[in-house]
Amino acid sequence: MKTFCLLFALAVVALAQDVLTNDSIVKMTKSGLGDNLIIGMIQSQPGKYSLTPDDLVKLKQAGVSEPVLTAMVNKGSASTPPPAAGPSNPPGAELGLPPGLEVGVYYKKAEAWEEMLPEVVNWKTGGVLKHIASAGVVKGDVNGTLQGPHSRNSVKSPVEVLIYAPEGVAITEYQLVHLHENTSTREFRTITGGVMHESGGATRDLIPFEGKKVAVRTYKVLVPNLGAGEYGFLPPEAVSLSKGASIGKMYSFRLLE
Repeated sequence: MKTFCLLFALAVVALAQDVLTNDSIVKMTKSGLGDNLIIGMIQSQPGKYSLTPDDLVKLKQAGVSEPVLTAMVNKGSASTPPPAAGPSNPPGAELGLPPGLEVGVYYKKAEAWEEMLPEVVNWKTGGVLKHIASAGVVKGDVNGTLQGPHSRNSVKSPVEVLIYAPEGVAITEYQLVHLHENTSTREFRTITGGVMHESGGATRDLIPFEGKKVAVRTYKVLVPNLGAGEYGFLPPEAVSLSKGASIGKMYSFRLLE
């Protein structure tokens, strides 16, 4: 009797050193081990169980009790590591924009998004203009001038544009303007900061457009049907004009028909 108990104990120890499986549970059940002992083994030893509905039916048919099956299911659930949380997608990633997206304007070219490089705008005003940031009273028009007869960014209709705006800035704060070509410059007339002076003709070159939010701070611009020519998106950064002149920036593009 003592020899049998010793051999039985050695068998249990050897089984405990291995990873428990469905077959291990069936063997212990058919050997006559009680539920409490089997459940203790399940809770204390590593296990690799297959617990599909069909597997549970087979285990039940093999004589495994419901308390043991419950212990197997609980251990299987606890041993399954939760899926690793992947890094959050940067703004515009789902649209195919490159990682490390920076504030700016992008246009579709050959099925890929290209950055619309900005240009320097020289501002001039012949009247009195308070700081745009304080929404001052406007007297006189502000004229913007860009160097060169054409933009370095060339696009074809239909135009697909995405704008990644700064934090807290809405798409309605951007302006789309028509640029008038000269021999060595492009010019337009408007007021930055969304302050317009109709009587002075400041809205002469503004083009209405719609923007749809497609990601965090990312807007798809529905550019209206435009003819060939020079255009640009004016960002909403307030430009302080003093002594009749200052500088800013514009995301310009040349539309080719």
